[in-house]
Amino acid sequence: MVYRLTILILLFLPPIVQLAAGQKTSYLVSADKLFLDAAAKEFKDVKSGDTLFFMAGNRDYLLIQNFQGAPGKPIVMINLGGEVIIDTDHYYGISIRNCRYFKFTGTGDSKQTYGFKIKRVATGSGMGIGELSSDFEIDHVSIENCFSGGMYAKTDPDCDLSSVRGTFTQYNTIIHDNYVANVGAEGFYIGNTHYYGQTIKCNEKDVLLMPSLLDGVKVFNNIVKYSGWDGIQVSSASNNCQIYNNTVTYDSQAEVGAQMSGIIIGGGTKADCYNNFISQGKGNGIECHGLGGTRVFNNIIIDAGLSFKPTDPVQRKHGIFVTDTSIQKDSSFYIQHNNIINPKSDGIRFSSVNSKKNLIASNIIINPGSYDLYENGNTSFKGKDSYVMLQYAESDVILQNNYLARNSTSAGFFSQNMKTVNDFKLVAGSPLIDAADIDKKIKSDFLGFPRPIGIKSDIGALEYEPPTAVIIQPKISENKIKLLQNPVKEFLIFSLPDESHAEVFLKIYNLSGIMIAQFQELYFPTDNPTIQSNISKIQSGTYIYTIRSGIYASSGKFIKL
Repeated sequence: MVYRLTILILLFLPPIVQLAAGQKTSYLVSADKLFLDAAAKEFKDVKSGDTLFFMAGNRDYLLIQNFQGAPGKPIVMINLGGEVIIDTDHYYGISIRNCRYFKFTGTGDSKQTYGFKIKRVATGSGMGIGELSSDFEIDHVSIENCFSGGMYAKTDPDCDLSSVRGTFTQYNTIIHDNYVANVGAEGFYIGNTHYYGQTIKCNEKDVLLMPSLLDGVKVFNNIVKYSGWDGIQVSSASNNCQIYNNTVTYDSQAEVGAQMSGIIIGGGTKADCYNNFISQGKGNGIECHGLGGTRVFNNIIIDAGLSFKPTDPVQRKHGIFVTDTSIQKDSSFYIQHNNIINPKSDGIRFSSVNSKKNLIASNIIINPGSYDLYENGNTSFKGKDSYVMLQYAESDVILQNNYLARNSTSAGFFSQNMKTVNDFKLVAGSPLIDAADIDKKIKSDFLGFPRPIGIKSDIGALEYEPPTAVIIQPKISENKIKLLQNPVKEFLIFSLPDESHAEVFLKIYNLSGIMIAQFQELYFPTDNPTIQSNISKIQSGTYIYTIRSGIYASSGKFIKL
């Protein structure tokens, strides 16, 4: 049953419903309502900006179709009064078809992280968004125990040609803060994997049809545990794709051939893939089969493939794997600031020859499993090739500032456990500090700290964090106090904003966070105001400074010669 709630009626309903009073029209969808069609009489008045409230309770499944919002005014679909729970023998848990400009969110109850919970799907997948659906956001949905995949977000080509490339584009696919566990296939399957065409039988004939492309994809803050196939797969996403801040553990449990990775950047995809935590999977950590121009950075990949046929070294699995599957000629891959720990085979296996000017820089690669095989086996490679395996001599790759080691004892990690993010924090004196070049496009580390903090970036996914007493963030969006020379011999010289206060307070710390000097300086406003402090008595080394002038503040590192 469905109840239409106008603003007038809402005034007389319980407070939890009054939260929707700002919406033009709201609809209560009772727990016995399983099929919602915008073409049906009961929903014919639903407009852009309206809200569908799904009342808490148990459902067999949900089918939602033909709802059309508008840019900036999505139709909101949200739980109300608790969890919407689906436990079913059906072939899907939730199916959304031919809907555009909508938001499906499980944030309707502040006591529940996931307001929509698919607890079991006996014969199919947890949630599907397809059949010409576009411009949508899916968040705070939990999916578990599905025979097939967790969440599918794609429209496959069909014989009527309404969904083929050039006719349909899936825009603005935003999937975040969801949970997927114990599914038989992919955790998230976004976009069609057959970038170069899919053979469909039309009128008794096999026809090769090109799948639609995705433009504008954001996949972030999702958790995937124990997926049968890939943890997250994004394919045919040719423009403006980001995959970040996801946690993928124990992927590829079914051990199915080409379906084994934590994150796969599939054919036809150009993406930024960053700040993901991938651990204990049986597949490759990250696979890149896309168009090129892809950046893979600030990821932490632990034990990739280590539990996949552990006694058979020929069954290879790598930390990061790059191929020419759909590379655009002369495009580049950028693989930077990743932590790759204990992969079964190679740290990075680079098998692309059509790409050009590729960069593999500032990565930490510890204990690749192929080291002894290459060093002592009957191959043309040496142990050192296992860190970054350039499979073909013609590959055009710049290798720069990578930290390669058989073990991590000298890396300067906070812990040798190397299982959690905190284990990889750097301690004072680590050789990784200030050991990488600056890439102006990579502005933060895995935890969101600015990159670089000092004169150079640190190798790996995390920047060294000085003690919290040392870190002073500017009070304005733009840092207007700048160190003019670095390294220095006698004087620290700073430029100051014209509107700065006349008193300047400068403190200097060693890398252990102990303050060793402080200055209070005065300056007289000029056309180009600067201030300088004499540090000639400080021993040579690397130090941290903090400086304040009125409302402005800055911090960083410098080298004393």
